[in-house]
Amino acid sequence: MIERVDEIKNILLKMKAETLKEINKSLKSTSELPASEPSGDIYDQASSERDRELGLLLGDRDREKLRNIEEALLRFEEGDYGVCDECGCDIPIGRLKVVPFARQCVKCKSDIEKMQAQTKRMDDERVYNEISFGDEDEV
Repeated sequence: MIERVDEIKNILLKMKAETLKEINKSLKSTSELPASEPSGDIYDQASSERDRELGLLLGDRDREKLRNIEEALLRFEEGDYGVCDECGCDIPIGRLKVVPFARQCVKCKSDIEKMQAQTKRMDDERVYNEISFGDEDEV
């Protein structure tokens, strides 16, 4: 079991190094973009803006991934790694190999996602029901 835990810790450290490399690469490419007046036609400007926004989105995703990796490494140090935050059971080693920064076992994560989907659906229905479809008061 210790070998498997060390293997996963090594996976996390490798992921951290790769993510830091991607963030640095993204920062370099963003800083190399000219900050001058827009040039080209409206389509070129829109394409450049889309590329910039996509770069920022991917950067945010990388930073979130890095934060998750750092938290997992901290859980290693504290002795909490591999324990589900919800039910307190051990997270199966197969799940940890696939998602080494997982905080929930598959069942608890599935339950959380179902609840989030249900909440989103209820929120969407509430917004839909609040939309007015004409002058209903005039009838």
